[in-house]
Amino acid sequence: MPSPNEILKKYWGYDTFRPLQKEIIQSVLDGHDTLALLPTGGGKSICYQVPALVKEGITVVISPLIALMKDQVENLRKLGIKSEAIFSGMHIRDIDRILDNCAYGDIQLLYLSPERLLNYMVIERIKKMNINLLAVDEAHCISQWGYDFRPPYLQIADIREFLPKGTPILALTATATADVAKDIQEKLKFSSPNVFQGSYIRDNLSYSVLYVDRKDEKLADILINIKGTAIVYARNRRMTKEIAAYLQKNNINADFYHAGLEMTLRTQKQDAWKSGKTRVMVSTNAFGMGIDKPDVRVVVHMDLPESLEAYYQEAGRAGRDGQKSYAVLLYNAGDRKHLEYVHEISFPSMDALRQTYRALSNYYQLGIGTPEGASFEFDFNIFVKTYRLHALTTMHAIRILQQEEWLVLSESFYLPSSMMFKVDRAVVYEYLLQNPGVENLLKTLLRAAQGQAFLNFVNLNESSIASFLKISKKKLQQQIAYIAKAGIIDYRPQTENPRITFLRERVPVENLSIDLEAFNFRKNRLYERITKAIQYAENKACRSLSLVQYFGEETDQTCGICDVCLGRHEADLSPQDFERYKEKIISILAGNPTTEKILFQSFSFKHHTKVRKAISFLIDEGILEKDGHKYQLLTDD
Repeated sequence: MPSPNEILKKYWGYDTFRPLQKEIIQSVLDGHDTLALLPTGGGKSICYQVPALVKEGITVVISPLIALMKDQVENLRKLGIKSEAIFSGMHIRDIDRILDNCAYGDIQLLYLSPERLLNYMVIERIKKMNINLLAVDEAHCISQWGYDFRPPYLQIADIREFLPKGTPILALTATATADVAKDIQEKLKFSSPNVFQGSYIRDNLSYSVLYVDRKDEKLADILINIKGTAIVYARNRRMTKEIAAYLQKNNINADFYHAGLEMTLRTQKQDAWKSGKTRVMVSTNAFGMGIDKPDVRVVVHMDLPESLEAYYQEAGRAGRDGQKSYAVLLYNAGDRKHLEYVHEISFPSMDALRQTYRALSNYYQLGIGTPEGASFEFDFNIFVKTYRLHALTTMHAIRILQQEEWLVLSESFYLPSSMMFKVDRAVVYEYLLQNPGVENLLKTLLRAAQGQAFLNFVNLNESSIASFLKISKKKLQQQIAYIAKAGIIDYRPQTENPRITFLRERVPVENLSIDLEAFNFRKNRLYERITKAIQYAENKACRSLSLVQYFGEETDQTCGICDVCLGRHEADLSPQDFERYKEKIISILAGNPTTEKILFQSFSFKHHTKVRKAISFLIDEGILEKDGHKYQLLTDD
């Protein structure tokens, strides 16, 4: 067998592994169940890709991120590594072909979404595969203690009985508290505890929390002062567009990105940012996962995420090259109120759950007793408009229905158009003689498919075919649909919508039930995570130390480079104090510029240190200025 170092050098060109990678790889090669806790950018995928090439057989990788699976498969194939992926939305014939290749061919890595792992057809083929390793990516999804619980993960351990004796499990995640790490090992039935934990300390990353009202102005100021590539995370799609437009008006090269954009446009925007043509990407949390861009100099959060796990992962996309970088959170009292609202709305009432279930069933015309497995493309915006539903309540209701395993909603991903001939060549040529108007198109499809379309579905580059035939893409699609209607081909138009799949038989809405104990447990856990996130933003402790201790790393070493360590909180000024002093200072200065002496006379002596700090912050934020010996408010003009 080749050594791990030989594999690393041959396929990836590296001479040495990153910290803990070699130890994790050796652990699974020795047959040990292993939990790898490696922070964002720590190189988790190498930990299962290298063993997959060292040992004979096939490595099965469970991942909930379809886009990431597709990217990894494409990248592995470019390296000459035979890989496949099976996920929601694929045609049954494609799945059958891939599973056959995995069971009887020489495929080295198979990526599966957790829902697909439970499919009877998949399980039966897994029994025939020589599996050398079962890798579970995003392993925190198995734990109800975690921030991204996904019920299908709970069934992964059941597959172990079908694997060759002694096949180890490798669980990987970037963010897991001590409770979650323990739960992962228990749920996956580890033979014995075995954890490799990389340090959560990022020596080159300076964390800051800045209390500001005009976040857009402060953002522009940050991006003017900190040069280099940046990511800005915003709460929703509308904000990404508005913030990018504001930055552009201030001569900052910026663009916006979210999952609602058409796939081609998303790819163009992402490529422009990766290549440096776009400096700043303003995005929802849909951006950044799986993107390996090491020279991001600053990540700015316009709003506080609802968990420190999410914040650490997103902020950690800065400075992967080891150079000095910045993670900045812009915070004010509105963030606390928003997170309190998030907790309130994240767990809808039974009436809301039943209303959503009824609407979904009616939307797809599912009668009582419709068997499990019905699957459809799903456009959330059209759905809520059709039934005049509250978007946020409905979104969370669907999440609860997923957690209760009534249905599953896949992420949005792109599938190209594809086709397969349903008849043999003789029938095709007979059809050509009878329909000369489609002769050019059919002959072009035959050439493009190179004979493979009589055996399997093949992808169609419709833009290229339309250009060759000198017709519009829309006209081409109409002609292909016409041939499909005649029964000559099976045609699947391109799609990039999520899919919703019903996991249980359709029941009367009054029979819809949930596990109230688990529901309340998850509700309490969300409250705890939100509370910890707010404490991070509002407390005066070293930012880095607060984060690493949250994840259970034992250290008392402050970082020396965050806003707290550099004296941002030296006056012990809480957000609430700041807002109170700010209101009074502005009211005093609303009439005329005022000297420092007169201004400070309006406060008792014991508050002067905090008042001075509040004034400093207000100057930093462009709300007031000192002109000679007097302070005055700055006007918008």
